[in-house]
Amino acid sequence: METKRLLALLVQLLIGLDMLSLSVVVCIDRSYFPSSFLFGTSTSSFQIEGAYSEDNKSLSNWDILTHIPGRIRDGSNAEIADDHYHRYTEDIELMESLGVNAYRFSISWSRILPRGRLGGTNSLGIAFYNRLINALLHKGIKPFASLNHYDIPQELEDRYGGWLNPQLQEEFGEFADICFREFGDRVKYWMTFNEPNIVVTYGYRIGSFPPNRCSRGFGDCRSGDSSTEPYVAAHNMILAHATVVESYRSKYQRKQEGAIGIAMWATWFEPLRNITEDYKASQRALAFNTPWFLDPIIRGDYPPEMRQILGSRLPKFSGSDKRKLQSKLDFVGINHYTSLYAKDCPECGSVGPRGDALVLTTGERNGVPIGKKTAMKDFFVVPRGMEKIVMYMKQRYGNIPMFITENGYPQSSNHSTPLKTLLNDKERVEYLQTYLTSLHRAMRQGADVRGYFIWSLIDNFEWLYGYSLRFGLYRVDYETQVRTPKCSASWYQEFLGDSKLLIKET
Repeated sequence: METKRLLALLVQLLIGLDMLSLSVVVCIDRSYFPSSFLFGTSTSSFQIEGAYSEDNKSLSNWDILTHIPGRIRDGSNAEIADDHYHRYTEDIELMESLGVNAYRFSISWSRILPRGRLGGTNSLGIAFYNRLINALLHKGIKPFASLNHYDIPQELEDRYGGWLNPQLQEEFGEFADICFREFGDRVKYWMTFNEPNIVVTYGYRIGSFPPNRCSRGFGDCRSGDSSTEPYVAAHNMILAHATVVESYRSKYQRKQEGAIGIAMWATWFEPLRNITEDYKASQRALAFNTPWFLDPIIRGDYPPEMRQILGSRLPKFSGSDKRKLQSKLDFVGINHYTSLYAKDCPECGSVGPRGDALVLTTGERNGVPIGKKTAMKDFFVVPRGMEKIVMYMKQRYGNIPMFITENGYPQSSNHSTPLKTLLNDKERVEYLQTYLTSLHRAMRQGADVRGYFIWSLIDNFEWLYGYSLRFGLYRVDYETQVRTPKCSASWYQEFLGDSKLLIKET
């Protein structure tokens, strides 16, 4: 009898300490991941390089957009950005000090083929990326290259109308072929596109990204059709990916012994209410996001959820298209940051970025946010989403090899933000800790994840937000270009140094 009373008291004590319902603290470090696992940081050419018109580089569509008044939140542009074009050796030293073994960057199309196929190859652009790649390898850091991270030469927008024209498939194929030929002997990891699902949604449905096309009521656009153009642009990007992979496999892969994939924006969606309609809505929200591109590439056609709702608005793949798609890919890159609730919304067909999925998304349930709020709208700290999205990908695509190609935390920044606040980024440290632990849980369940890249190495130009957001492990003073490590840089350095760090299991 005494033993039973003691056990009852112990249970009550545990409940009182919230040990049953809150977090359990475990000790996890670098050794919990395979020795071959890639730990790195991510950037993109437009966001960090600057030198926007140097050494024969042409203007990109984002160069043009950022010089239109009112388009960028703080009125800034990326003419200088982090001046990485001139300071890349300094930035590689930062990577070396962190202890990373990989670096994900993108190659500027406008530097390599300033005028597309009709113009010549820019030897100065090729020379820059050769210097960058060689410097990385000299420090023992594996180059992980994206061929396209949002921006394309403006001349191709003007000549073809961007991704609405199938001609861009061959233009992209020519650009990729040059990159494989010039850099593929040293670059062993390639990605065709970064977040093409974001490019087409915000470029052709909402109209806030280039080429600023949308229907009236969707955004500030002069022309466009939000009901059809996103799907036409996506179709051409999917086939451009297939064109590039087919070329890589047939001409370069065997000799160069590399791998090729694609990086997708991958938000996790959960039902807002515990009802069947919202569960189905969350599945549609997922299907209209990452599988929109991955299902055709891996399975040969669009998700059935999309075919059922969109009907003839969704293009069809011809026989030759399907043969080209058989080249598929070697791995999937997952850019995961946050999670949202999904609510069934039959009347939402013309509303918001996910209206065509008949879904309304929100970050709150009964006034309670899904996770801690951040400096970005619809960006919440929800660590469990990492495990969920990885397991979703594992189950949908037969445990294809995966890399977490972006994961990071945004800080708000303006001229009055104290330096101490920016450097003491404890929220970012907690975010990275909990998301890494969630990733490890997925890997314990058999998910074939082979690397993890933090966004970002350094603060940079954050697209429509300009310099009003900071994601970097290093703070950048944009006037002096001085890089200063934040607490998160010290944490990552210690973690990669195999120290025993507490990471919260949530």
